[in-house]
Amino acid sequence: MFGYRGLTISDDGILEISGVRCDYLVEKYGTPLYVFNEEEILNRIKEIKENHIVKYGGVAAYASKAFLTKYMCRLIKREGLWLDVVSGGELYTAKSVDFPMENIIFHGNNKTYEELEMAVDFGVGRVVIDNFDEIDILEDILLKKKRSIDVQIRITPGIDGHTHDFIKTGQVDSKFGFPMHDESALHAVKRILNSPALKLKGIHAHIGSQLHQNNIYKLEVEVLAKFISSIKNLFDYEIEEINCGGGFGIYYTEGDKRLSISYFTDVIHKAVEECFSRYNLRKPTVFIEPGRWIVGEAGITLYRVGSIKDIRGIRKYVSVDGGMTDNIRTALYSAKYTAVPANKLNNKDEEQVTICGKCCESGDILIKDIKLPKLERGDIIAVLSTGAYNFSMASNYNRIPRPAVVMVNRGQDVLIVKRETYEDIIKNDL
Repeated sequence: MFGYRGLTISDDGILEISGVRCDYLVEKYGTPLYVFNEEEILNRIKEIKENHIVKYGGVAAYASKAFLTKYMCRLIKREGLWLDVVSGGELYTAKSVDFPMENIIFHGNNKTYEELEMAVDFGVGRVVIDNFDEIDILEDILLKKKRSIDVQIRITPGIDGHTHDFIKTGQVDSKFGFPMHDESALHAVKRILNSPALKLKGIHAHIGSQLHQNNIYKLEVEVLAKFISSIKNLFDYEIEEINCGGGFGIYYTEGDKRLSISYFTDVIHKAVEECFSRYNLRKPTVFIEPGRWIVGEAGITLYRVGSIKDIRGIRKYVSVDGGMTDNIRTALYSAKYTAVPANKLNNKDEEQVTICGKCCESGDILIKDIKLPKLERGDIIAVLSTGAYNFSMASNYNRIPRPAVVMVNRGQDVLIVKRETYEDIIKNDL
């Protein structure tokens, strides 16, 4: 249906996700409501295992910033993937469900002393070093505790991924990683190799997010191989791992293509074979960090239609009971989405509308100029492919409570995050 996996239409025109009717979910849990298809998430993880881990001996770490709850941590733990975290809060969530700390990669461009100390105390598998200050802080913590830790170094490869400026990360002008245009990255390698507490395992790079071209991953591997060759020549030290990050694009609207994970991983591993052989280097273990690719298309958000404002000859606004507080991506990135009337899919009489939220901001627009069947107050709208960076980036702007989160799987539903109450919003006020 609509090119989205796991979505079907009942005989009476109701949207179903993994066999669960959306009108039932709305009646049971209210709106706005995040709904995730666990079956789709598991299928995606299976594809990663087959096409990266088993086929090539690689490592996959779920990028938890895309969507993280205790339930999701348990799922990733059960499926045997690593976990990529970027904050003390994400790390603490993983610890709360006894996630194996040796399978955690800790990222971030400004990790605090407290966060790094937590990572050391918990025994995380890798810390990705992002800057010189971090080397000093982490080394200080480790020496005081008489400990050591495995690290990867993040570099900025100077590759410009074709995506929105706000989600590019691989270009030279980036807040992330050690730049390659000077000798900063090599100085960082030298510092770490001379440290009694830091053990250099790998080099990390990330190009950007929501990328639909795979050739840039070949360029990324070429940069990594050349850099690792320089390390071998200068320091007589051979790197064991490379981390190519994530950023694999997904299907949001009809203009997008659904891309298999092998579309990206086959290119990465072929490039590794070619480039590391060319420089006479040992073949490294290849890490990838998919997040959006695993959960993005597995999620939808359900809303109730409220007021409808028809400005004749200009625009027809359809307001829903959520908006930028549960999906900031349109306002932040000009992200594009598709929506459907979840309770009247058999209605073919369409009109053009703009779906807007309830926040006190003119920019609180979810979808501009979309053709939908005529809507009325109380109808249910489903915005599709909202599994990544929606719940994670939700806020209490205008003191609006965050929505509940439900996981569905083959006709079954379970609440995994409770809906916030007004009391929750004021509980920390003094």
